Amino acid sequence: MKRNYHTITKIGQANAGRLTEFLSRNGQALLPMVDLIEQSRLAVDELIDVAGRATIEAVLELSAAQVAGPRTPGQRRPEVLWHGRQAGRVCLQERKLGVRKPRLRKKGGGEVPIPAYEAMQDARLGRRMLDVLMRGISTRQYEEVLPEMASTRGVSKSNVSREAAEAGDEALQELLERRFDRLDLLVIYIDGMVFDEHHVISAVGVDAQGHKHVLGIQPGATENAAAVEDLLNQLVARGVKPDVKRLFVIDGAKALRAAIHRVFGSQHPVQRCRNHKIRNVVERLPEEQKDQVKAALRASYRLEAKEGMARLRKLADWLEQEHPAAAASLREGLEECFTINRLGVPPSLHRCLATTNLIESPQSGVRMRTRRVCRWRNAAMMQRWVAASFLATETNFRRIMGWKDLWQLQAILGRETAAIQREVA
Repeated sequence: MKRNYHTITKIGQANAGRLTEFLSRNGQALLPMVDLIEQSRLAVDELIDVAGRATIEAVLELSAAQVAGPRTPGQRRPEVLWHGRQAGRVCLQERKLGVRKPRLRKKGGGEVPIPAYEAMQDARLGRRMLDVLMRGISTRQYEEVLPEMASTRGVSKSNVSREAAEAGDEALQELLERRFDRLDLLVIYIDGMVFDEHHVISAVGVDAQGHKHVLGIQPGATENAAAVEDLLNQLVARGVKPDVKRLFVIDGAKALRAAIHRVFGSQHPVQRCRNHKIRNVVERLPEEQKDQVKAALRASYRLEAKEGMARLRKLADWLEQEHPAAAASLREGLEECFTINRLGVPPSLHRCLATTNLIESPQSGVRMRTRRVCRWRNAAMMQRWVAASFLATETNFRRIMGWKDLWQLQAILGRETAAIQREVA
C-alpha cells in the first residue's frame, strides 16, 4: 500500500470535503434514497447506516485492489489472489459494524491482510465503552443505548466488560505514571475509600495556582502504614520532592501521620480534618448534648491556636466525668486540628484546608460512577474502576476557594511567591 489512510488530519478533512462536493454534483445514485426519505419510508439513521456500510465496503475493495490489483476473472497474479468475500466487522465510535470484506490469499497459501481493514480495527471502542459506563450505564443496559441495528456486533455483556477492563487498565497506567517534577504542590490530601472488602487510599494535590490534581491511588486502608508508605513513595518516585515543605491534610489515622513522617520528614505541617474530629466526638455523646458540643468545637476552631486549644481542653475536662470516651477523642490529636491557625493561614483558606472535603468531593464522584457495580471480583478490578472514575471526575475540577491567597501559604511554607503573585495581579 503506497499511501496511509488519515482519519483525523487536515488531509482527511479535505478529502471528506471533496467527497461531499462530488456527491452533491453527482447525486444520481442518491436520488432513490432522497425519495424514500421524503416519503418517510427510510429513517435517516438507516440511510446513514446503509450508506456508511456501502462506503466502508467500497474502501475495503479499493484497499484490496491496491494489494492484489484489480479483479481479473480468468487471470491470476503470481503473488496475491482474490479469494471471494467473508464477514468482518469494523469499529465505530460506540459499536462494531458488520461488513462484507474481500479476502486475499497468497498463491502458496496464507491470508493476506487488507491495510484499510486492519486500520479500522484500531478504534478506541473500549475507551468509549468505559466513558459510557462511567456515566452509570451497566453492562446489562449498555446494549440499549446503542443503535438497534441487526448488523451491530460486539456489544454483549462479556465483550463490554472485556473492552472496558482494557480501557480501565490504560486509565490506571496513565494515573500511576503521571510525573510531578514541574508541579509546585502546596497541599496534599490523603484519604481512603472502601468497596466491599477492598480498600483504596487516594491522594489529591493542590498547586500554587489553586488547581487540583489526582496524584495516585494505592490498595490498602489508611490504618495500614505499609500501604500509605507505598503511596507516598510512589509520589516521591514520580517527582514530589520530600525536601520541599508542604501542608498535608489527613483524616486523623495514626498510620497516615507516621508514614508522612517516615517518607517526607517531620518538617511538613499536618492538618487533621476537623469534620472527622467533630464526628468522632459527638458520636460518643447522648443526643441532647451533641449540638452544644458541636457548636463549641466549631467556635473554638475560629480562634487563635493557643486560645482555641485551651477552650477545648476545658471542654474535655467537663466531659471527662460522664463521657470519658468523648473527652479522650477530643484530646487526641488536638494540636494538629489547629495547625493552620498556628501557621497563620488566612481565614479565606480555612474552609479548604481545615477538612478533607476537597478530596472527599472527587471521591463522591468515584462512588457515583461505580454505584452500578454489583460485585467487586478482586483488587485489580477495583483499581481500574477507581482510576478511571478519578480521571473522569478530574475533568470537572475547579480552583479551590480562596486560591488568590495561596501566595500567603506559599510564604508561610518558605516557598517562592513571585509566580503566584504575578498571576493574581
